[in-house]
Formats: sequence, structure tokens, C-alpha cells
Amino acid sequence: MDRLTPLLSHFSLHAGVFYTGNLCGIHDFHEDHLRGHIHLIRRGPVQVIGVRQETFDITEPTLLFLPRPDTHRLVTDERLGADVVCATVQFGGGGQNPVTDSLPHVVMVELSALAGVQTLLELMFDEAFAQQPGRQAVLDRLCEVLMIQLLRHCMTQGLTQGGTLAGLADPRLAKAMAAIHADPATERDLASMAALAGMSRARFAVRFKAVTGETPADYLASWRVMTAQSLLKKGRPLKHVADDVGYGSASALTRAFVRKLGCSPTAWLRTCPPS
Repeated sequence: MDRLTPLLSHFSLHAGVFYTGNLCGIHDFHEDHLRGHIHLIRRGPVQVIGVRQETFDITEPTLLFLPRPDTHRLVTDERLGADVVCATVQFGGGGQNPVTDSLPHVVMVELSALAGVQTLLELMFDEAFAQQPGRQAVLDRLCEVLMIQLLRHCMTQGLTQGGTLAGLADPRLAKAMAAIHADPATERDLASMAALAGMSRARFAVRFKAVTGETPADYLASWRVMTAQSLLKKGRPLKHVADDVGYGSASALTRAFVRKLGCSPTAWLRTCPPS
């Protein structure tokens, strides 16, 4: 079962490489509420200052991903510099989403632990200096592949901090969660979700809460509201969206919105960022 593709289909991944090459001296990056930041250090050393008020000294080839970046600084040797790739990463409409919400504030992995990264690096640096038509698009797509490899690594190595990715990394819970993701409109009670996971109701409920941080019912409601948000932004009428995500009426969906987001669908649409 592919646990990650349905999630990425719903919260589409977009990367934007904005620097590839030798970085010298001090470079500042501002806080970003909508996008994560990737700093791929091919050759260092690089000192990272200001991430959660900490300082990191990177001496080995390393991938640094900041899902919710604060203002931070990269410091490299003034003369020799460091070989880096810097990019922004956005899931869906940006900001809060189940992918980055499942990760800690700092994900730092040595490149030797990521399979296939060396080939990707060579392709990215070759493309950066080739000046061929479509260069930026190629760099962005390669960075997206790199990000998917990082998510796989986080799931298999237990680097998540609960949430959706942690649940999908659990073979039993993943079966129930995949069904919710594929068809949020289907009525599901605790017994039916536990059956999908091959567990008793009590064990499933305890395991689900311990791994994801939410009860199964709360997770289902959250996924339905997130799906509704995506459909509403595409212009689908509220009453049809309510049917699409398993609510019997527009008023029922509105009540779910208020419980989860603190506002009605109409009010949310007025304030949500453009697609």
C-alpha cells in the first residue's frame, strides 16, 4: 500500500530552488509562515544560527529542512564558502498542513543516510550551471523528489512528532487512515475503523491517540474539514461540498468548520490566502 501518494495528491508539493552554488559569508533568511525552507549543504562547513534560538555547526554533507522556519542565518567561510542548494517547499495552500505539522521544527539528516541523494545532487548542480532552457523547472522538480525522499526517511526512522505522517508510518493505523483519505464521505464509526486496522476497538482507539495525538473521530472530522477547504477554494458550492465530505447538510458542515477553525466556511473563504 502506498501510504504517502494520496496525502501528497491532496496537499500537492511545490518546491522553488532559489540558490544553487557556492555561498560565501553571512546570509539571512526571514521567518516564513507559508513555506518551509531547505538548505542542502553539499560541502561545508556551515553554521546555522537562530533556528529555535539554537546554533548548529554542520561539517558533513547534510540536508536541513525547516518546516516552519523562523528568521535564521547561514554563516560560511568568507573565502572558501560552501556548496549549497537553497529552496522553499510548500504543501497545498501553504501554512498549516498535515505534512509539515507532523515534523519537528528542525529536520537535519546527513546525506549519507538518504539513498539516492548523491545522484540527485549531481543532477541538480549540473543543471544549475548548464544554462539550458527549462533549467528552473528541472531544478524545482528535482528538489521535490528530494523532499519526498526526506519524508520517506522521516517516516521509516521515526523522526515525526505525531500527526498524519506518524500514523501512516504505523502499518495497522495506515490502513484506516488511507481509507479516510481516499473516501472522507463514508460514514465511519470506531468499530469500522478498528476493523480496517485489524484491531479491537479499545486497542485501536488507544494506539491511534498515542501515535497521532488525535482520537479517530477527531482525525476524521479534521480530514473532512481540510478536504472541504480545498473544494471550497476551487469554487464548489457549500451544499455540494457538504455531501462530498460526509455531512448531511450545509449547516452540519458549517458547525464542523466552527468547531475546527473557529469560523464559518464563508468567513474562512474571505480570509484564506489565494491559491
